[in-house]
Amino acid sequence: MPFQIIRNDITKVKADAIVNTANPEPVIGSGTDSAIYKAAGARKLLAERKKLGSIAPGAAAYTRAFRLNAKYIIHTVGPAWNGGDHGERGILRACYKNSLAAAAELECESIAFPLIATGVYGFPKDEALRIALDEINIFLLSHDMNVILAVLDRDSFELSARLSGDIRAYIDNHSAAAICAAEYGGAAHAPAAQFHDAIKAERDAFYGRARRPERNDVFLKASKRAEEPEPVLECAAMAEEALDTSIADAVSGKSLDEVVKNSADTFQERLLHLIDESGMTDVTVYKKANIDRKVFSRIRCKRDYKPKKKTAVAFAIALELDMPTMLDLLARAEIAFSPSSKFDLIITYFVTNRNYDIYEINSALFKYGQPLLGE
Repeated sequence: MPFQIIRNDITKVKADAIVNTANPEPVIGSGTDSAIYKAAGARKLLAERKKLGSIAPGAAAYTRAFRLNAKYIIHTVGPAWNGGDHGERGILRACYKNSLAAAAELECESIAFPLIATGVYGFPKDEALRIALDEINIFLLSHDMNVILAVLDRDSFELSARLSGDIRAYIDNHSAAAICAAEYGGAAHAPAAQFHDAIKAERDAFYGRARRPERNDVFLKASKRAEEPEPVLECAAMAEEALDTSIADAVSGKSLDEVVKNSADTFQERLLHLIDESGMTDVTVYKKANIDRKVFSRIRCKRDYKPKKKTAVAFAIALELDMPTMLDLLARAEIAFSPSSKFDLIITYFVTNRNYDIYEINSALFKYGQPLLGE
C-alpha cells in the first residue's frame, strides 16, 4: 500500500531512502541519529556527512546508506520542542516536506520515516503524528511512492488524548452490548424479542420514522451505551434486514434460472457506480483509499473481483459512504461487520462520526493492533 505504519527499528527497514533525524552539525548525535550511524557504519557515514556541512532546521540533505538496506539516507534536522511558540510545528512540517521532495528528486520508489523529533527533542507525539500524516497525505495525492512510518512500539505511538479516549470508550461500550446480546438473547431477564425491539427502535430512529423509546433497564445497564449515532449493532441489523428484504424481492415468483441470471451488481460494478456518482476520478479515489494503482486496475478489469476486507473498507472510506451504503457495498463482496470485532468497531466509530481521514483511521487501527486500510 502507498502508506503504511509498521512496528520496526528504522535501521532494519528496507526502503530506497531512510530518513535520519540528524544533528544540525556533522557530528554523531543521540537517539535515531546514533542508531543510524552505528547500523550504516559510523566512520564512512560521518566522513560523507561532513561534506554536507551544517543543515538548517527543517532542511534535508542526503548521503549514501552504506550498510543499511537502502540506497540513501536523507538527513533532516527536526525542531527541539520549546513550548510550541517558537516555530516548532512549521519546522517539523518542513522536515517531512523536504525529505519527501528529496526522495522524489532521487527517484525513490519508497521512503521510511521515524516519528521525527519525538525522542530526545521532546516534540509531543500526538502532534508530531498529526503533522506527519498531513504532509504524507498531501505528498501522496500527487506522487506515486511507498511511504513507511516506522515506530519501535505502540506505546511510543500516541493518538490525541480525545480521539484515543473516544475510541476506547466506543469499543468498550459496544463490546458490552455484544456481550449483552449473547448473554440475555434467550433468557427471561431480557428475552431476544426485547433485544431486537430495542435495535429496531434504533433503526427506526435513524431513518426518522419514530422517536426513540426508553429501553429496558437491563439492556441499558448491560450495554453501558452512551447516546451515539448509528452504532454498529443497529447498523449491522439494519443492513441485514434490508439485505434479507432485497434478496427476498429478487427471488419472489421467479424460477431458479431467472434468479441466477438476474443477480444484482457485483462489488466491482457497485464500486464503479459509486465512483461515478461521487464525481471523483479513479485516481483520486484509489489514492484516497491508500490503494496501489495496479490493484485498482485489476479491480476495474475483473467483474467478479473479491477484495480483502481492508481493501473494500478503504474504498468505502475514500468515497465517504454512510454506514448503510458501506455495508451494502461490503455485502456484495460477501463481507460482513461484527460487533465483536475491534476492527469493525473502529471503522464504525469513524464513519458514524463522519471522519473519513484514512491516515487517522489507520493510525487508530495500528494503535489497537488491527490491519491497516489499503492494499
